[in-house]
Amino acid sequence: MRRFVMGVVMAMLAIGSAGAQTVRIAQQFGIGYLPLFVMRDGALLEQEGRARGLNLTVEWVQLTSSAPINDALLAGDLEFAGGGVGPLLTMWAKTQANLKVKGVAALNAMPMWLTTTNPNVHSIRDFGDNDRIALPAVKVSVQAVTLQMAARQVFGPGEHARLDRLTVSMGHPDGMAAMLMGHSPISAHFTAAPFMYQEAAVPGVHVVLNSYDVLGGPHTFNAMWTTTRYHDANPAVVAAFLAALERSMALIRAHPDQAAAIWLRAERSSMPADQAAAMIARPENEWTTAPRKVLSYARFMHEIGAIPVAPERWQDVFFPELTATDGS
Repeated sequence: MRRFVMGVVMAMLAIGSAGAQTVRIAQQFGIGYLPLFVMRDGALLEQEGRARGLNLTVEWVQLTSSAPINDALLAGDLEFAGGGVGPLLTMWAKTQANLKVKGVAALNAMPMWLTTTNPNVHSIRDFGDNDRIALPAVKVSVQAVTLQMAARQVFGPGEHARLDRLTVSMGHPDGMAAMLMGHSPISAHFTAAPFMYQEAAVPGVHVVLNSYDVLGGPHTFNAMWTTTRYHDANPAVVAAFLAALERSMALIRAHPDQAAAIWLRAERSSMPADQAAAMIARPENEWTTAPRKVLSYARFMHEIGAIPVAPERWQDVFFPELTATDGS
């Protein structure tokens, strides 16, 4: 009898192992990815998977820009990619004829600030040949696209690329360090929370540009995306992911102090916990899966030739699960 029972147990374990499904998720650094940090810390995706009869093993990858993340998604080495709106729209347009990448959800609506140590720069009109602006990826990051939008607004039609020659690709931590060290050509940094708040608090640093002013209000900063093939083949995983994301955001909204502690542990930050919690709870930072002003970005990128096709509606860029949200 014991031998029989052991055989049944081993068979059940084998079935459970065979049914295991690996989900690989890529993200970047910063508070903008807080919902993913909370999801990871609480194993929320695994929990939501079990509630749907799934045995999920989640692997997390953290990189400094969307370019290698998108390369990994195209190579089939990721299931979910996370990054800025610019890289999402680039992938959406680039893969219309094959993988049909679309957004799964927004991660937030958050501003980006362009800060500088140059006392002579009070608007983007004042940048000169000796200035260099660090941002995550030249021309394709959401910061780069927003800077182009601002340049067209300030300098006029056809002048969107006026400042591209001054931009340098750097991850957020490296860009902040390069600008603040004072011995680098980098005199400005177009970045996001927490880096922009930290920079603005340093004597001699001031804000030149706020992305909310450029877009005319709150906009999505980060989002998650995947291929249509994966989405259609794994509806239960996608549903579990969205449910886990909503739980993460509910915790962030209700308990910013708890969310701050999770983020500080994950990024091994020495920032005071109350300071991190205050950043998370700032009124300009909205924790929502609903896209904000994605269509504004898409239309601009199409007009300047950055993407070959423009969506008619924001819903064209995201999978149907989000179409009932109050997106834009």
